[in-house]
Amino acid sequence: MTIQLVKGISMKLNRATVAAASAVLLGGLAAAPAVTATAAPTASTAATAACAINLGSITAGGDMANAQVTATSPATVKRSTGPHMFSPGLAKLASTWTNSLGVGADYTVYGDVIVSGTLYSGSYGVDSTGKPFTSLKSRGVGYIGYKAIETSYYWGKTTRSANYRLRGDGVLYRYVYSGQVAKVTRWPGYSSVKTMALISETATYDTFLATTNGGALYTIHIPVTGAPVVKKVRTSTWQGFEYLVAEKCGSQSTLLAGIDKDTGSAYLYAVGHANGASTVIKGLGKAPGDFKDPVYFLNTAEGNAPLFGE
Repeated sequence: MTIQLVKGISMKLNRATVAAASAVLLGGLAAAPAVTATAAPTASTAATAACAINLGSITAGGDMANAQVTATSPATVKRSTGPHMFSPGLAKLASTWTNSLGVGADYTVYGDVIVSGTLYSGSYGVDSTGKPFTSLKSRGVGYIGYKAIETSYYWGKTTRSANYRLRGDGVLYRYVYSGQVAKVTRWPGYSSVKTMALISETATYDTFLATTNGGALYTIHIPVTGAPVVKKVRTSTWQGFEYLVAEKCGSQSTLLAGIDKDTGSAYLYAVGHANGASTVIKGLGKAPGDFKDPVYFLNTAEGNAPLFGE
């Protein structure tokens, strides 16, 4: 399998600013209906004895939803619902959605989503007057059959972000923004990738954990400059998951959820700091309840530390 990737981005502001800049560059406005009630996902946190992950989803009816899964033994799940944002069955893929708190009770939850063949920058929440809102801004068409979309964002002494998009024929793109100008790089060779999840976002690289159609598990290490480095983590048994969702657990590890939509199941894994075949992976069992929504993604909070799973 040939796996290659692209370059990083340098920005000075937060995730919302990056999203706004790219939306201005690529799109116009598409109105979404107002909502009467909203629910912001809580930030994924490392509890005293167990880590947690917020599995965001879009339901078959087009509603935003969240399942906060805590990796206790047995695992526990707390579910919440958000606004109706899409016509039934039209949402196909989503990036990480991020919760940004305002000064008072206002908040905004934002991320990217593919609806039919159009990529949108989406948001919902409550504004400073207490009024619920939803918004969709078009970022371009031609996104039928894509396998994954994601945005990385590192903040520390420097800030850096990049948008990744995996096309259905195996071409992987990374968009690097400087102001409102995007540098786009493309690489073929990813046709065997089934799904992937971001596990690291640092000053000098991003890393994805990816499954293949044949069931192998890989890390894809993407430096800001130079060629990506691909390492095989496991050789088989991972083909059953339509989605991987990852969240930071501790300082250098990952809480991973593998979602099998055929059975409506979500399985949890504790993944040690990734190092190829030497990576420690511990199965934590099945999360209770059904996970049958068409689209899954990570819900997180804007102030959470960057991922550091490799």
